[in-house]
Amino acid sequence: MPRIPQLTPDTAAPDQGELLEATRKQLGRIPNLYASLAHGPAALRGYLALRDSLTGGVLGERLREQLALLVAQENNCLYCVSAHTLRGGRLLKMTEDELLATRRAEDADPHARAVLQIAADVVRGRGRVDENQLALARKAGVTDEELAEIVAHVALNTLSNYFNHVAEPDLDFPAVASMDVTAGDAEAAR
Repeated sequence: MPRIPQLTPDTAAPDQGELLEATRKQLGRIPNLYASLAHGPAALRGYLALRDSLTGGVLGERLREQLALLVAQENNCLYCVSAHTLRGGRLLKMTEDELLATRRAEDADPHARAVLQIAADVVRGRGRVDENQLALARKAGVTDEELAEIVAHVALNTLSNYFNHVAEPDLDFPAVASMDVTAGDAEAAR
């Protein structure tokens, strides 16, 4: 049972309902994360504004989705790991192996791998990245513009991950098994 109820357009106040309807129009449905986050219209508006702004950035759709999945993995957010695994597989045609590799900050493409690895470093270091990590990312072609967007994606996805931890919305995506990225072993989802 969610700790913060999931609003519907019928149960929401007018400003909350407008945000939910805008979400439905954009995504075709209202994920439970948004239905709970709508309790704070300013929080949902801020989340949506940052997400929408980043879609016009230099990082492509696949990398943005990989960053969302990686950050969810790093933050141990079952809701978002499940959502972004489904999205990555269905919409972006990523294979199961590619999705699992993403969760370990790995990719066959050296640039994508560098983006994922620096993002993992940002999450693990709480924004502190040492010179060697930064040099490796730059050597793989990660630009300053991409670095700025990577940090913004970490912030965006950490917001949704942390809110999910607090609100515990009902999981409205197929559950994905948790994974210990240090050992590479999959564990049963809790």
